[in-house]
Amino acid sequence: MIKNVLVALLSATAIACSADAAAAPSSDSNPQRPIVIAHRGASGYLPEHTLEAKALAYAMRPDYIEQDLVLSKDNHLIVMHDIYLDNTTDVAEVFPGRARDDGHYYTIDFTLAELKQLNVTETFVAGPQGPVAKYPNRFPLWKSSFQLSTLAEEIELIQGLNRTLGYDIGIYPEIKKPHFHHREGRDIATLTLTKLKQYGYTGREQKIYLQSFDAEELQRIKRELMPRLDMDLPLIQLIAITAWGEKQLEVDGKLSNYDYDWMLEPGGLERIATYADGIGPWLGMLAQVKEGQLHTTGLAQRARQHQLQVHPYTFRADPSELPPEVESFERLLHIAVERIGIDGLFTDHPDKALSYLSRNNPQ
Repeated sequence: MIKNVLVALLSATAIACSADAAAAPSSDSNPQRPIVIAHRGASGYLPEHTLEAKALAYAMRPDYIEQDLVLSKDNHLIVMHDIYLDNTTDVAEVFPGRARDDGHYYTIDFTLAELKQLNVTETFVAGPQGPVAKYPNRFPLWKSSFQLSTLAEEIELIQGLNRTLGYDIGIYPEIKKPHFHHREGRDIATLTLTKLKQYGYTGREQKIYLQSFDAEELQRIKRELMPRLDMDLPLIQLIAITAWGEKQLEVDGKLSNYDYDWMLEPGGLERIATYADGIGPWLGMLAQVKEGQLHTTGLAQRARQHQLQVHPYTFRADPSELPPEVESFERLLHIAVERIGIDGLFTDHPDKALSYLSRNNPQ
């Protein structure tokens, strides 16, 4: 594991030193440039949320590196995108029979020691002949050796590199599915804040954003948990499509999807501004194509009227992930930065985003 991290870091440092990305000014020295958030690390190049992907992302010098957080059985904060282990690990082979009745293997059902036994790979989906990579041109499935990591391990990596290299790269944790953890009898928000405070992230002078799709949990964090812990972190309200099921509520004994539509309706942003510092909308919420013409929705402009930052997700350079109306990754960035005027962006390819911004710094 350590060898892999060092190889990733050294290789990426060589790349970064010779690329435009290394010359890109930080957002602190040039506040007009949108901040770049390494989405799950350098996930366009290495399996997401592994320490190797974070080391590679670090060497590309984004402004922030993202950590999605879920809980293990013994209350460790695990850095991974989903509450399930199904589509990024070999859990079905290592622990057969440990799935729940719905067929999923839940991270919260395994101890940290058990989770460390799993191999991590690129995200895959079921295919007729077995697992198929979700992004075919990325790192090959089941090659090399990658593990799950904890929030503590990742913070120590980033803080350690900040010290040895002299950079100031921040963290951007997301609390995943607080509603699920509450149903399991766990308070992931309190555990997250406690761990962040342990590592010195207590206020706005530190380089951190805290995000979640759960509006009610963010309000609880803002009004109850952070005052109790003497903390004041900037909060970002992520906005989802209701059908995605990012949050589910129990109604009459059945789970139903939380309705996110209110966030985009009149008064929604005004309400968000009472507890959050910004929004993280899906990119498709900022612009749409109608009759062959690109039209901005006005969401970013309305957000700024309420002093909310706009950090959309997710910018991917894979040809298959580009909107059909956009011919290149640079064109997508141009639309977002120049026409829409975003304040930050989540990207699987932070080197490419930084390269674009270094050459096309908006005035």
